[in-house]
Amino acid sequence: MLEDGKPDADEVRSEFTPPTGVPVPPAPEPPGSGFAPPTQPIPQAQPNPQQSPPPGPTAVTPSFGPFTPPEGIPVVVLPPHDARWQDRMRAMVRIPVTERPEPVPPADRQESAQFVPVPRILDLTLRIGELLLAGGEGAEDVEAAMLGVSYAYGLARVEPNVTFTLLGISFQPSLTDPPLTMSRTVRRRGTDYTRLAAVFQLVEEITAHEATLEDAYRRLADIRRNRHPYGTWVLTGAAGLLAGAASVLVGGGPVIFAAAALAAMLGDRLAWLLAGRGLPEFYQFAAAAMPAAAMGVAIARYAHWIPGAHGVQASAVITGGLFALLPGRALVAAVQDGLTGFYITASARLLEVMYLVVGLVIGVTVVLYAGFTALGADLDPDQALRAYDRPWVQLPAAMVLTLAFAVLLQVERGVLPLVTLNGGIAWTVYGVLHQQAGGNQVAATAVAAGLVGLFGQLMARYRYVSVLPYVTAAIGPLLPGSATYFGLLALTHKHSDQAFTQLTRAAALALAIAVGVNLGGELARLVLKTPGPAAPRGAAKRTRGF
Repeated sequence: MLEDGKPDADEVRSEFTPPTGVPVPPAPEPPGSGFAPPTQPIPQAQPNPQQSPPPGPTAVTPSFGPFTPPEGIPVVVLPPHDARWQDRMRAMVRIPVTERPEPVPPADRQESAQFVPVPRILDLTLRIGELLLAGGEGAEDVEAAMLGVSYAYGLARVEPNVTFTLLGISFQPSLTDPPLTMSRTVRRRGTDYTRLAAVFQLVEEITAHEATLEDAYRRLADIRRNRHPYGTWVLTGAAGLLAGAASVLVGGGPVIFAAAALAAMLGDRLAWLLAGRGLPEFYQFAAAAMPAAAMGVAIARYAHWIPGAHGVQASAVITGGLFALLPGRALVAAVQDGLTGFYITASARLLEVMYLVVGLVIGVTVVLYAGFTALGADLDPDQALRAYDRPWVQLPAAMVLTLAFAVLLQVERGVLPLVTLNGGIAWTVYGVLHQQAGGNQVAATAVAAGLVGLFGQLMARYRYVSVLPYVTAAIGPLLPGSATYFGLLALTHKHSDQAFTQLTRAAALALAIAVGVNLGGELARLVLKTPGPAAPRGAAKRTRGF
């Protein structure tokens, strides 16, 4: 024993020699774990060959460790490289960054893959996304295009983010490196579907590794410099033609056609004048709606002075003017963003639609109230109860309306016949279901809009372009112009119940158009089989309540 009362250490007693006949105690275990490894190796879990896709560059094969479940880890599967870039990128944009497969550059770029100018790639990606978003493309397609461009140039850990006016992109070289983030704001919006088609073609070439970074920058500069396919006065004439065809669609004659066309052209010129002075679109829409309303009031008040205008329906003039101004493009994009999970962008687009519609309401209501009180114009809200069924007149009018609408949207000349045909099919289906079979107007509108979306998606997949040029103009004949006008007219006459009914019907028809177009496009994606294994769409889980 030591002086402090503690026993001696084992090393001190190790020199003790036991007496004869006493066995030597066993040596102590060395420090460390007492776990004895098994004599047989631990079996490794093997993936089920029936659940795993064939090996290829689009499948990420996980490594199975000793604690992997017997069924294996779910494999991330993407459409093959021969599928459309929209399908491949839509599937990839919903996959977490850490689970995305690494990009495989072409053989001629293998050596230079490590010298990728990342800031330039991100800048090009943002510029392409800006043109798409400014042209009215949905947020999901903009994100897919941005991811496709960055992925084609070798950037795997990329996160694009699209809102109504702001685009952002973040690239993280590795899990331990800080990310590089860039953003771009969309200041101006313009409708030019010819430019939109050119941007889609550029993205197609980039994702197919047919355009280098310098080629892409050069092509993008050319797209920005290109002039619109139709001049200003052509657009003004198209606005007049659209309004005149819409007035014939709801029961107008030659005099009404001419009056509606003249009023729409005056409104278009007035809107261009205000736009040149820098006024917001709210005031432009309010001013553009006033000439049509004033023309309708003048015809109702002084019809007996106009040769051949006895018994004409002045309401058709105002309805035709509203057809030329209703924001159908923004409404379809807003509902599409909401259905695909981009709720912030959808809310902003719906707010934009609301402001534009309120501008129309103010412009038309002010003129109607002035004509009703000061001039005593006889505009009858009960005309909304009368049905107009002249298919051999309405069908050509619907096709002319679609053609004029497509020109206003700056659609390519080669696409105009297909868009016009799509609009004629939409009106034919609507007329058969509602006017001939007596079906519900909202349901007939939804079915017709669904066929528009289906046909547009098929044509877009065939030509590898955006679906907007094929569907936006084709829904023109289905827009609720008459319901909107008669609701405002009833509100001016202080018939609140009738006004609420008509405006509610207009909102239901607009929603039916937007949902029908989106549903038709989704059905086309379901019917058309993508080569290779199907890729799940992760955004669908958001709508299940958990």
